[in-house]
Amino acid sequence: MKNVGNARINRNASRIFLVIVVLVVVIGIVTSTIIFVPPDQSGVVVSVLAPGGYRPDPLQSGLHFVVPLLENVEKYSKAKQTYTMSAASSEGQRTGDDSIRARTKDGQEVFIDASVIYAINPTNVVNLHITWQKRYGEELVRPLVRGVIRDAASQYGIEEIVSSKRGELEGFITEQLTTKMAENDLLMVDFVLRDIHFSTDYAVAVEQKQIAEQQALQAEFVVQSKKQEAEQARQIAQGQADAVVIASKGDAEARLINAEAEAKANELIAASLRDNPELLTYQYITRLAPSINTILVPSDNPYILPIPGSTTTPVAPTTTTP
Repeated sequence: MKNVGNARINRNASRIFLVIVVLVVVIGIVTSTIIFVPPDQSGVVVSVLAPGGYRPDPLQSGLHFVVPLLENVEKYSKAKQTYTMSAASSEGQRTGDDSIRARTKDGQEVFIDASVIYAINPTNVVNLHITWQKRYGEELVRPLVRGVIRDAASQYGIEEIVSSKRGELEGFITEQLTTKMAENDLLMVDFVLRDIHFSTDYAVAVEQKQIAEQQALQAEFVVQSKKQEAEQARQIAQGQADAVVIASKGDAEARLINAEAEAKANELIAASLRDNPELLTYQYITRLAPSINTILVPSDNPYILPIPGSTTTPVAPTTTTP
């Protein structure tokens, strides 16, 4: 009886275990049948049932049904991604110096640090998966960016790259990357030209040139200062000369006015004398000094007349015998 009881217990345990296994399998099948795609992702259905091995349309965010064991879903992020290549080992995807080495139009060697910001085109994610799968960052984006930058740098001189046409270079690279990424199922978001540096020899040459240019600018500033000082001195001298001319003209005009006034006065005096001949004698007498009390009159005048206002008695003139 004991053996029969044990056999019954074993059979019951086997049945329970079998039920559990079946439940696990069913749950597994159900869970593998329903796939949830997050809002920031797209799904590529790899299927043995579909022509070519892939469903033609990607799965967008939400719940989707697939055939267990016969279909699998590969998820790709829709978010923006950044790939950086820099001389600083801590900045890029690769350790060590990962800057882009390029040659300019004039044969100079430059090293460029850059970042490209991009995203997967969600409508073309199936084709991207077929072509690159998860390798698109290292095997597509990296060589594509480096090649475009090298090609762009070769079309500019080194002076243009570091100064006047750096913005134009950056715009040219952005345009080229936008086109080429679109051809490879990616969306170009932005390109950042982080830094441009040179070989040691050229850096020394650039520094020396900058020093020479600064010295030339300083010398030009001194020359301009001297020119300004000379111009100020000339203007002051011109102003003084103009002042002298103006003063001379003023004096001349004043003398002319005085001369004209004097001539006018003389004309009036002459006219007055013509009308009053004795006026001159009267003017002469009135202008004599106050201390003179006696005047001489012509010899044919029998008297010496007193000065008007004096108390002197008139006397007869004496005759002197020769």
